[in-house]
Amino acid sequence: MGGAEGRRGAPAASAGPHEAALAGYRGRTPLSARAFARSRELHVNGVHHNIRFFEPYPFVARSASGSRIEDVDGNSYTDYWMGHWSLILGHAPRPVADAVRAQIERGWMHGTVSEPTMALSEAIRGAVPVAEKIRYTSTGTEAAMYAVRLARSLTGRPTAAKVDGGWHGYASELLRTVNWPYDVPESSGLVDSGHIASVPYNDLDAALAALEQVRHTLACIVVEPVLGGGGGIPADPDYLRGLQEFARRSGALFILDEIVTGFRLRYGCAYGAMGLDPDVVLLGKIAGGGFPIGAICGTDAAMRACDTGPAGPPREERSYIGGGTFSANPVTMAAGAATLRELGRSGALYERLDAMGRRARDGLAGALGDAAAVTGTGSLFMVHFAPAGGGGGERPSVRSAADAAACDTEMLRRHHFEMIAGDGIFFLPGKMGALSAAHGDGDVDALVGAAGRFARRALA
Repeated sequence: MGGAEGRRGAPAASAGPHEAALAGYRGRTPLSARAFARSRELHVNGVHHNIRFFEPYPFVARSASGSRIEDVDGNSYTDYWMGHWSLILGHAPRPVADAVRAQIERGWMHGTVSEPTMALSEAIRGAVPVAEKIRYTSTGTEAAMYAVRLARSLTGRPTAAKVDGGWHGYASELLRTVNWPYDVPESSGLVDSGHIASVPYNDLDAALAALEQVRHTLACIVVEPVLGGGGGIPADPDYLRGLQEFARRSGALFILDEIVTGFRLRYGCAYGAMGLDPDVVLLGKIAGGGFPIGAICGTDAAMRACDTGPAGPPREERSYIGGGTFSANPVTMAAGAATLRELGRSGALYERLDAMGRRARDGLAGALGDAAAVTGTGSLFMVHFAPAGGGGGERPSVRSAADAAACDTEMLRRHHFEMIAGDGIFFLPGKMGALSAAHGDGDVDALVGAAGRFARRALA
């Protein structure tokens, strides 16, 4: 789960990428062009996650290490996409690589309970209080899908509520109001949209009014503490506390999707610093050390419903979740445990990431001036350009995915593409950036310098 699709219907920028940047990119990536043409013959649009495609074609990666990723033409880029934000230690960090190699020597698919699972789960439970019981999946999409099923089983109600712009993967249960305009279906083939309610983000009064309409059928509220694909926008703590209180009063589950934020902002989850007490938390990305993972973490009471053993509920009351051939794969478990060991060694790592994140956000805001707002928190950051033709002299206000969609998203893609083409800096065009332990202040300064050059070239 890398984030939401590009927003349909957003205002178009005044121009696409500079022709010089486009020509330069083509000139430096002829092997990628040929390799991607082959991929298009074999795969749908050449990619296996829709957001990975960008014009004229994505470069084809050959290797990655630390903060750098290299393409098949030998071009090296400073990476801020960082594997869909999953690589907080950087690409191929030695402690994780060593753990993976050691596990491969012991086998990479057991199909039964394996020791590395306990090591990872003990680390998660020590850092995430709600994780009294854990069930692993292979993706965050599955974790979100199963969490909704669990909530419906526990409450006997059908409706799942999410926020506008919230991204929880491609599972049908929550694939609604991800991209602007929100009244356009996200996909054909969805049959459960009548049991999905969507509410405004960071507007508690409007959200509570919408939730009141489904109070008696509400099974759960699912929300990200920071909108990832929706624009890198932190939620107001009072907003989240208000949603949690409504869930408690109405007998619904409060589910936090921390697939992006889990172990990203602190050792543990974002909710621990926000005065929240969720019933279920979803993890992924960092918890797997860069290998496929999703995790449903909940209280004993909530997770009992999915216990199919002799102590569990009868079949007609239980929630069957988490089945998958590669669930809790021992290599993923070993990689995740090694990653959390490194993250837990010292708070200094998070302090350094936070400092670099502030340096990036402040530097980008200064370089781009009133033409853009910069959102994010901790080691996450994202730029939002003022709407095309909007005039102004004031930074755009971005507190929701709708605000982000109203910004000039094509200008953001142009900015990101021109950094790929001319500066050796990689963002997935249009997406939030993430720092890792492998980045340094010099990388951030180069990023800010590239933004300043873009501002002088494209925003004057």
